[in-house]
Amino acid sequence: MSAGHFAHPALFYRDEREYLAGVVPFVRKALAAGEPVTVAVPTENLRLLREEIGADDAVRFLDMREAGRNPGRIIPGVLRAFADVQPPGTPVRIVGEPVWAGRTAAEYPACVQHEALINAAFQGRTATILCPYDTRRLDPRAVADAHATHPVIVDAGSGRERDSDAYDPEGVIARYNTPLPPETDALSALPALSVTFAAEELGEVRHLAVGEGARHGLGRPRLDDLALVVAELTTNSVVHGGGSGTLRVWAADGHVLCEVRDKGHLTDPLAGRRPPVRDRCGGRGLLMVNLLADLVRVHTGPEGTTVRCWFAR
Repeated sequence: MSAGHFAHPALFYRDEREYLAGVVPFVRKALAAGEPVTVAVPTENLRLLREEIGADDAVRFLDMREAGRNPGRIIPGVLRAFADVQPPGTPVRIVGEPVWAGRTAAEYPACVQHEALINAAFQGRTATILCPYDTRRLDPRAVADAHATHPVIVDAGSGRERDSDAYDPEGVIARYNTPLPPETDALSALPALSVTFAAEELGEVRHLAVGEGARHGLGRPRLDDLALVVAELTTNSVVHGGGSGTLRVWAADGHVLCEVRDKGHLTDPLAGRRPPVRDRCGGRGLLMVNLLADLVRVHTGPEGTTVRCWFAR
């Protein structure tokens, strides 16, 4: 692999046999070349690969259902966390499967945006990230989106590789930057909290959010995570979002959700997805939000920004 070369192929598979045929040689090629390799895939596929590859200490195995439950966490917490600790210029290989059939409708748009943003996050780096897609079980929309987020498509059954004629990561990012659906608390008898805030109310708002989270059944240490997330988002609103904002907290589908709206505009699609830069103060608030919450969805534009976070009860 030449220095600075980045590859991001999608691997289309239909069954376990094709999955192993597409992924295992990729991993073994890395091992043979002495290249660092990590595998981050859902639980059931992780089990398959462990059995086939064996307990090789040179392979880092991660369960994507845990490490990548929040798609916004994958680039800084999985991919770059692995690639950035390698010596400069070292080629790395990663198997990353962020989209699986069990993903919820709320999670899916964040998954697609993640896949599109990988290309910018690794621009100019020497790495190959292989992303498997189960074309038999996934919705056809997910397969179509994979063509738009990956420059190369590999068919695991035939081994054939081709350029994607639908590749358009910037278009995908824009297409999924849509207003978030209205909040619902249909499964809760408790009404949603809604409160506006400015700089002088930040401490009180954080206290209200934690109390509301507890009222909806969120326990420790998740209440501490909620407090940190609310503190970061509301502070960002005061500093970067016009000096004020609106906080909402409610419960739905086994989660406590918090949402902060303000008049700011996020112009950097990778905001919150870059690892922290050593010796640089600031710029870590949205990153912390992604690392702590179970899901983060963002809608931003000239009219303002909404950040919504999920915490499992």
